[in-house]
Amino acid sequence: MVDYHAPTNQSTGGAQTYMEQENDWDRDLLLDPAWEKQQRKTFTAWCNSHLRKAGTQIENIEQDFRDGLKLMLLLEVISGERLPKPERGKMRVHKINNVNKALDFIASKGVKLVSIGAEEIVDGNAKMTLGMIWTIILRFAIQDISVEETSAKEGLLLWCQRKTAPYKNVNVQNFHISWKDGLAFNALIHRHRPDLIDYESLRKDDPVTNLNNAFEVAEKHLDIPKMLDAEDIVGTLRPDEKAIMTYVSCFYHAFSGAQKAETAANRICKVLAVNQENEQMMEDYEKLASDLLEWIRRTIPWLENRTQEKTVKDLQAKQEDFRDYRTVHKPPKVQEKCQLEISFNTLQTKLRLSNRPAFMPSEGRMVSDINTAWHTLEGAEKGYEEWILSEIRRLERLEHLAEKFHQKAAIHESWTDGKEAMLTQKDYETSTLSEVKALLRKHEAFESDLAAHQDRVEQIAAIAQELNELDYYDAASVNARCEKICEQWDILGSLTHGRKESLERTEKQLESIDELYLEYAKRAAPFNNWMEGAMEDLQDMFIVHNIEEIQGLITAHEQFKSTLPEANKEREAIQAIQAEVQKIAQSNGIKLSGANPYTTITPQSIDSKWEKAMAMVPQRDNALQDELNKQNSNDSLRATFAAQANTVGAYIQAKMEEIGRISIEMNGTLEDQLTSLKDYQTTIMSYMPEINKLEGYHQHIQEALIFDNQYTSYTMEHLRVGWEQLLTTIARTINEVENQILTRDAKGISQEQLYEYRASFNHFDKKRSGQMVSDDFRALLISTGNSLGDGEFNRIMGIVDPNNTGTVTFQAFIDFMSTETTDTDTADQVIASFKILAGDKNFITADELRRELPPDQAEYCIARMAPYAGPDAIPGALDYMSFSTALYGESDL
Repeated sequence: MVDYHAPTNQSTGGAQTYMEQENDWDRDLLLDPAWEKQQRKTFTAWCNSHLRKAGTQIENIEQDFRDGLKLMLLLEVISGERLPKPERGKMRVHKINNVNKALDFIASKGVKLVSIGAEEIVDGNAKMTLGMIWTIILRFAIQDISVEETSAKEGLLLWCQRKTAPYKNVNVQNFHISWKDGLAFNALIHRHRPDLIDYESLRKDDPVTNLNNAFEVAEKHLDIPKMLDAEDIVGTLRPDEKAIMTYVSCFYHAFSGAQKAETAANRICKVLAVNQENEQMMEDYEKLASDLLEWIRRTIPWLENRTQEKTVKDLQAKQEDFRDYRTVHKPPKVQEKCQLEISFNTLQTKLRLSNRPAFMPSEGRMVSDINTAWHTLEGAEKGYEEWILSEIRRLERLEHLAEKFHQKAAIHESWTDGKEAMLTQKDYETSTLSEVKALLRKHEAFESDLAAHQDRVEQIAAIAQELNELDYYDAASVNARCEKICEQWDILGSLTHGRKESLERTEKQLESIDELYLEYAKRAAPFNNWMEGAMEDLQDMFIVHNIEEIQGLITAHEQFKSTLPEANKEREAIQAIQAEVQKIAQSNGIKLSGANPYTTITPQSIDSKWEKAMAMVPQRDNALQDELNKQNSNDSLRATFAAQANTVGAYIQAKMEEIGRISIEMNGTLEDQLTSLKDYQTTIMSYMPEINKLEGYHQHIQEALIFDNQYTSYTMEHLRVGWEQLLTTIARTINEVENQILTRDAKGISQEQLYEYRASFNHFDKKRSGQMVSDDFRALLISTGNSLGDGEFNRIMGIVDPNNTGTVTFQAFIDFMSTETTDTDTADQVIASFKILAGDKNFITADELRRELPPDQAEYCIARMAPYAGPDAIPGALDYMSFSTALYGESDL
């Protein structure tokens, strides 16, 4: 389309002269009906070619401009400027005022209107109306045409002569009879679009066919409306010059914009190619970030699951699953996280290099969001591992307590068996006095025995309470058994008290009692209880975690063995009492009734229990010695793990410090630095077998249920995190060098400039940290020749430190320096390119995009451009301005 209101830099002297000549309107010529008909058709078509942009047209040129409204609209469309607001009244004065506004606007463009008044236009004077339109065409369509410093009519004629010079039977000398045979029109089209015209098939003696062919091709393929009739031109001796010039000027404007359109299309293709590549990287980042976050989201609930198991074996299966997660499932995700950060940094570098706004991932998918989720994951890992270890301790304690509970309960239940029947019998009612006294003494011994068992009942209740507090899975059965024992114990106490009262009532009638039996019973009962307690202690389960605890148990056992001689003397003394009874009975001919009436403890039971207790002593010795050996082995595992952990920890610390120095002190070309860093990375990865060896030692430690290590301050978790940080730091350093290579290649920065940038940066990086505070950065900028005020420095800090961290990295510094010294495409340039393709319209259509751009990029634009909503919109109009702005961000406008 034609740019009628584009600014021009050429001299307007020649154009003004021509305009003055043409403004001397030849009224007599307009009386020729043939010329007037040609002008009327041509000028009407020319006006409609512009009015259709505003969604309207005219039918009768002298009638439709009478109210001045469409005349003002026509001038706004072809000039691109706003005219004063028209008057909407229907009276003659309103119409004259509107036409005067249009004529004043024409005069403001340096055009002299000779003999043309608003009243004549309002009255529908055809000659004056055609003269006015011709004046408008001269000013906005022909005046700015210039070829070799010629202007207007001469320039347009020279352009036609040059374009048609190679064609036979074409000799353009004027704008009337030179065009009658139609060959000149076809030659102009063929010269610029040979694919539309078969010039060799045209015949000079068939002017109507030639003219119609040119008119139809121009209208169909060049968007030039049909302004002339072939029959009128052929049937007129001398065609109207103004009509021919108007029509030919449309060809000039259509073809002179072809080169601009191609250049604009190339620029747009370049911009769109960069944008498509960046969008693909954004999609890849979004997918990788979503997948990693989804894996973290699914993993954290598993790590936060605290469902309790019933046995140590079941919990150890969970521990094995956690070990598989640590060694099999997590390492690939660590690599994905590192790759995600690298991709994000590379994308941001490419966006900065192409002058695009920084990439902002979807909500919740920022690198910081991923790091936060990863930190939560690692916290869940630590909590899960600590929970497993604490659960193992808890279940071990529960199993030990449960076994101890059932052991003590079984002993107690065995002791209480038959006691209720014994306490409820009324044998004293038919007994003699001596027998009643014997029953009373026996009952006193039973009370002593009952009191001795009180401690065991309290122990049973305390163990049951602890099992409940530790959430033992079979607490219900424990509680039931404990409750039964306590209820039975209360019954025994009540029955004991009742029997004692009954015996005491008959005690006065009992005078004879064998003191020796009584002494035996009193000494045998506590000794028997002591033996039972000793047997319980010798069979008691134990659990220890270090050498000091097992040595304490061994010491206590040795102290117990030291009391055995005195206990044996007590046993011999008790047996001597029974022997004395037998001796006295034999000496005095006393026939004993059988068992000791005061106790059920026989000498045989005492000897039997003593033998069992003595057999348990060496068994206890062996069990304690085995546990001592186990603890010595565990201590050796601690020392082995500690030695390897101390070595690995020191190695990681040294390499972290070393990579910090390397990233600041690197020399050579960027490619050499990149090769050196990758070799260094390979060297670090070769240390992986030592990490795996340490993992093996750690597995042995966990399998042995070792929970502390006094030989090292390192834990496996700390070393894993340190190793991952070391690998990530190396990968980030490599990525920084790769981004510097991208910046250098994209911006054309020489190796010497990079050396100079690095040397300057290192000079002012006083802490050698790879970052500098704002005061040091200001000094660095001043050293490069920049004269900075506070406003300019704050603008630069907004570029190099968009997140307001207060520090500037070397990568941000070279990005800024390269941006300040190189040229890049801008949103204004892209908008100007689209405006050329759109024929200077404020919108563009899908057909125009498909005609000027490659198919894939044309469809890319169509899919993303919003409908145009301006006052001059037409159906299918697309808004290329907001689309171009979006490519670069609002800050470019």
